[in-house]
Amino acid sequence: MDGPGTIPVNYPTPIANARHVPPRTRRRRGSSPLYRTALALALVSVCVIALVRLTSVARPSVGAAAANAIALPNPAPSTAASNIAVAGLESGACISYPARGKSTATVFIDPGHGGLDPGVVGTAGGHPVAEKDATLAVAKALSTLLRNDGYRVVMARTQDSMVTKLSSSDSVYGSLTADAAHRDLTTRVACANASNASVLVSIHFDGFNDPTVGGTETFYDAARTFAADNKRLATDLQSALVASLGTYDRGVWTDDQLANPALTSSGNAYGHLIELGPASAGWVDSPSAMPGALVEPLFITDPTEAAIAVDPAGQQKIARALEAGLIKYLGGS
Repeated sequence: MDGPGTIPVNYPTPIANARHVPPRTRRRRGSSPLYRTALALALVSVCVIALVRLTSVARPSVGAAAANAIALPNPAPSTAASNIAVAGLESGACISYPARGKSTATVFIDPGHGGLDPGVVGTAGGHPVAEKDATLAVAKALSTLLRNDGYRVVMARTQDSMVTKLSSSDSVYGSLTADAAHRDLTTRVACANASNASVLVSIHFDGFNDPTVGGTETFYDAARTFAADNKRLATDLQSALVASLGTYDRGVWTDDQLANPALTSSGNAYGHLIELGPASAGWVDSPSAMPGALVEPLFITDPTEAAIAVDPAGQQKIARALEAGLIKYLGGS
């Protein structure tokens, strides 16, 4: 088991809805011819007046039509989710959810992995637990919490898929190619930037070849102009997670301290997490433009922690911890 402040040698790749009425009888008595004539003339007059009025209603004047148009209330603003325009997106990717109330900031949530990339796979109760499923469940729960708090939320993915649209050449025997994995990460960054997010949170779960290794750790990039904000965000998220989950505090790390800091082998040459790191030709041409952090609340490879990650109650607990950390950071406290 690793001691405090150490990184495992074989550290896993982190990412980032006819009424029936009885008849009534009434008595009628005869009337005089003069009365009947007057009654007939009155009836004709009423019909003529009614006809004139109906004609005027059917053909309103331009002024009346304009007045009616002005009097109509403006339609209520849409509260439905919408797609953000980014090239090459998979269906259900880069979705914006308006705040349930006055929006004060936008949080970009990236559930790591998805589709052909399962991430770390562990077991709980004899059943497989895939990182991609747990990250998506936590992200959805967090999205709901934050929207209720008054924040706009943008989700990198909303279903079991990649964020970038794949072609037949992007996989070999069912496995994602390095190029496709790299392109998927840069597409997540493009989505974050297009959303004008205030903050980025990439959600992952950890893994190691020793099932007794567990705990919580969070990563940020120190090479950005907003490095201090990155560190504060990572620290707030880490503290909230450890306090809520009662897990071993593995600490807050810079992404260049990882042994293999990217989804693909090319990450070793880049030296940073694709979603968090600085611009570098060929690796990240347009880096994320907002403070960000990558969280790893639990180890999927630890059966005890995997059981928490796959349990809806556990996922809600993780989401509430992330909510608390984000509110603290966005509140500036």
